[in-house]
Amino acid sequence: MSRLRSTRHLGEWVVEAIRLFKSLNRDQRNTFVACFLGWALDAFDFFLLTFVIGAMAQDFGTSIAKLTYAITLTLAMRPVGAFIFGLLGDRFGRRLPLMIDIIFYSVMELLTAFSPNYTMLLIFRALYGIGMGGEWGLGASLAMEMLPTKARGLFSGILQQGYAFGYLLAALVYWLVFPRFGWRGLFVVGALPAVLVIFIRARVPESPAWLRQKSTNNFWPNLGKTLRQHWLLFLYVILLMTAFNAMSHGTQDMYQTFLGEQRGLGVSQKSTIGIIYAFGAICGGTIIGHLSQRFGRRRCIIFSAALGIVLIPLWVFSPSLSLLVIGGFGMQFMVQGAWGIVPVHLNELSPGELRGTFPGFAYQLGNLLAANTAVVEAKLAEHFRDSSGHPDYAKALALFALVIFVALIVIAAIGREERGKEF
Repeated sequence: MSRLRSTRHLGEWVVEAIRLFKSLNRDQRNTFVACFLGWALDAFDFFLLTFVIGAMAQDFGTSIAKLTYAITLTLAMRPVGAFIFGLLGDRFGRRLPLMIDIIFYSVMELLTAFSPNYTMLLIFRALYGIGMGGEWGLGASLAMEMLPTKARGLFSGILQQGYAFGYLLAALVYWLVFPRFGWRGLFVVGALPAVLVIFIRARVPESPAWLRQKSTNNFWPNLGKTLRQHWLLFLYVILLMTAFNAMSHGTQDMYQTFLGEQRGLGVSQKSTIGIIYAFGAICGGTIIGHLSQRFGRRRCIIFSAALGIVLIPLWVFSPSLSLLVIGGFGMQFMVQGAWGIVPVHLNELSPGELRGTFPGFAYQLGNLLAANTAVVEAKLAEHFRDSSGHPDYAKALALFALVIFVALIVIAAIGREERGKEF
């Protein structure tokens, strides 16, 4: 009986999702596709580095722990990009700054391929971080402002899973390109997102919400007033996004290193597992994002984090490869399930006159505060050590994930939401 009931609920969910897709007009579809791809290709560029940390460290004559500072710098510079491009988006519209941003981060990705030494690598990754930070806020605000209110939960989940889709692309490209062309070839391929600008230029209109706001709002004089009025909300959202970013980076950035260095898996196995749990992330974000439209944003975040805690043993301590794969799928289903709520939740909480800046800047400041996640986990692994004296990445990842899941549950529980807010 319970199985029949679950099947019926799943069928109803699929029918509702299809109905929401069909309700979009051409401009809404084009805008959503462009924003999804912008975030997916941004994440693709970022995750390429996480697959080749060991190889790059060897080429530059440094340790894995030190090479992870390239990830830290990328994350640390994202708030700069979110602030710069967010203000440009609130002042000049979402569309043009989004195109400039995509070109910028694509160029920085290409320059990474030609890094002559470790220092230049860090510089290029820091500049890439500025571009990466600018994309999410512009894309999320443009997409959420174009979509019907009732469709926001579903499409928020799908939009955020551009991040997981980017990971999936990175895993595929790593498998195809790295054995033949090495890590530098990966970053040459990473410059391809610039082509997306052509589609945005031809098919994506400006946000109607921004056009209405433009006609009634004196932007610069009101900026300080708006910030003073909403400073407490801003601090809360930064804290929330710190926990979110620590959760995602804590379960992703060093996981491939764990698979290779501790479990002894090769390129093909690591890539396959990455593809499988990327699919888990996409499913989780889409389903839980849509469910948040019915059950609430905060409730679904707490539910996802609680189940993430339950999955920790299966995720890193499984004795067999098959169980490890199941754990990875389940973990990313829950992690990105919670993340699927973020675009709509932050845009609903945001003051309308700063919707281009507020969500993205708060998101990326949370990234800044969580930027040392990979370094912390690498150092924890070196501290624990396994029975053979090697770094114990499993214990490091498990401890970090447990602490962050608990923190996210508490922070989400004390906050508020504005589900269904009209733009």
